[in-house]
Parts: sequence; C-alpha cells; structure tokens
Amino acid sequence: MMQERNLLLERLGTALKYAILIIGAIMMVFPFAWMLDASLMTSSEIQRRPPALYPAEVQWQNFTQLLDVLPFGRLYLNSLIVTISTVIGVLFTSSLAGFAFAKYQFPGREVLFYIILATMMIPFFVTLIPVFYIVRQLGWIDSYQGLILPSITSAYGIFLMRQFIVSIPDELLDAARIDGAPEPMIYWRIIIPLTRPALATLGTFVFIGSWNAFLWPLLVINSRDLYTVPLGLNTLRTFAAEARNLNLLMSGTVLSVVPTLILFIFLQRYFIQGITLTGLKG
Repeated sequence: MMQERNLLLERLGTALKYAILIIGAIMMVFPFAWMLDASLMTSSEIQRRPPALYPAEVQWQNFTQLLDVLPFGRLYLNSLIVTISTVIGVLFTSSLAGFAFAKYQFPGREVLFYIILATMMIPFFVTLIPVFYIVRQLGWIDSYQGLILPSITSAYGIFLMRQFIVSIPDELLDAARIDGAPEPMIYWRIIIPLTRPALATLGTFVFIGSWNAFLWPLLVINSRDLYTVPLGLNTLRTFAAEARNLNLLMSGTVLSVVPTLILFIFLQRYFIQGITLTGLKG
C-alpha cells in the first residue's frame, strides 16, 4: 500500500511539473504567435477589443506595403554588417584572452582577470558617456566603426571562454609545442576546434544582443543610410502610430526576428551543449 501511494505521489509530481512547463511554454510562445497572426491582420483587427486571435482574411500585402514604406533591404544589410563584424570581433578577442588567462602564467594575471570580471557589474549606462566621447573624438560618429569597434570586447565572453579552455589538458598543448607548433598555430588548430560549443553559445548571445541593439546605434548614427533594423522599426513605429497602420509595424517586427530564429535553429545543438558544459567547468 505504501509503495503504491509513493508511486502515485511520484506520478502526480511528474504530472504537476509537466503542467507547469506546458503553461510556461504557452505563456512564452503566445505573444510571438499572436505577433505572427497580427502581421497578417488589418489594423482594425489588431485594435479590436477583445483582440482577434487570427485574421478573418490573410493580408499578405502587409509585407509588400512594408517594403514600400521602409527600405528593409538596406536595414538588413546594415544590421548584418554590424552584427557579423561584432560577433567575429567578440569571438576573436574573447577566445584569445580566455586562452591567455587559462593557459599562460604572467604577473598580475589573477588581478587583471578579476578586474575584467568586475566590469560585468558596471551598468552600460555608466560607460555610455565616456565611450561616446571617445568615439566622437576619433571621428567615428555616423560610421560603421562607431557601431562595431566599441562592442568587439566582452567581459562575459572572456570569462566564458576562460572557464571552457581551462578544462583542455595542458599535456595536449605541451605535445604540440614539442612538435614545434608555434603559439598561434596551437590557438588556431587546437583551442578553436575544441571550444566550438562555447564559441557557438557566445556567438549566439552576441548576435542577438547586437542585432537588437537600439540605444547605441540611436546615439551614434545620424544618417538614414546607416540605420539598423531596430532604428528602422522605430521610425516605422512613429509612422504606424500616425497612420494607424499597426499591421505594418507587426510585419516589420516579424521580419526583424527572422535572422535570430534561423541562427538558433542551426546552432541550438551547440547552444545547449555549450551552456551545459560551461556550467560544469570550474
């Protein structure tokens, strides 16, 4: 009897866990699903109270009208240039610095590493003014350099890569040195291939953060030719509010999240693996 009761309690606990997970998943997915539906509605359907859950008639022309109102191709190109450059820069600097902190002994290593970690606790808004001043003094306002270069280092990225590289056996690197491999070759041929899960995880985070960045591009960019997708959506928000074309705003929002969805679909295996493994390494 006791065994049956324990089995019943265990099954109830499992059912409760799954119920909570399902409810949480629905709460997470529902706004995104409604955004997809709203991108195919008329503006009046979006503003209906209570809101409509699906369009009475699919409005595919919302996307063609959006492209007439907003140069989405140019916005995409600018965002891709900035985001891909930022990801490459962060992966390079973080992996290189992580390699140095994990496998090299030099004076002040621990102190310097803790200083880098301490910068993670400084809010972005505290450093915003001095970084903007430096960028202005360098003449990088309204340029790709101003968008990209201040973002190619990441304290979190250095920490993540250092924690991952620490687990690589020193004997493997020593064997490569005995065979005559120079340090850059060890970095490129050994460290980079063995840290792909961590690089994929970090790259995903940086891609999402850079693609969705709004405040820094808003401060640095003045020319509409250099607008990124978030800045374009901001102008579209003003236009949609004035013209009551909220369906165009929803269509633009849908197009803006497509790259991040594609990235996650292709890198989700590395993404999950990287989070799991880096959480176990000391």
